[in-house]
Amino acid sequence: MGNDTVITSELYLSNYQGKTRKTGNSNLGKDEFLKILITQLQNQDPLKPMEDKEFIAQMASFSSLEQMTNLNKTMENFVISQTSNEMLRYSEMIGKKVEWHDLAAGNDSEPTIETGSGIVKSIKMKDGMIVLELDNGKEIMSYSVTKVSEKE
Repeated sequence: MGNDTVITSELYLSNYQGKTRKTGNSNLGKDEFLKILITQLQNQDPLKPMEDKEFIAQMASFSSLEQMTNLNKTMENFVISQTSNEMLRYSEMIGKKVEWHDLAAGNDSEPTIETGSGIVKSIKMKDGMIVLELDNGKEIMSYSVTKVSEKE
């Protein structure tokens, strides 16, 4: 062959299974694994071709990587949908009276329990958490709510 590239066992796909390597600015992913496998097949020694079991193992590794990538994308979409569902669920509290309890820093570094109530004016997402804005300007975390009732 006119190509001086030598493919050694160090470049086998099985050596990369479960590992992420940096190549430039991107992670070594399934496309790069497939390119390595194709290059390996094109440049193998015709007198000592890759064993069938090695090839099957590398294809199984590639298939596993692809399935994990697809599962990761599915989980990302699931998390995004859960976040929007949560916003919709809490939006039903707009116009309702809520009572809340929250820990606050007190004197001498002793925590105190702050309580209050108010009418929910709006709902927003802050740092991945649902925050309720009350009619008195107070913002409380959704987990601080202890009671929800109709506006009086």
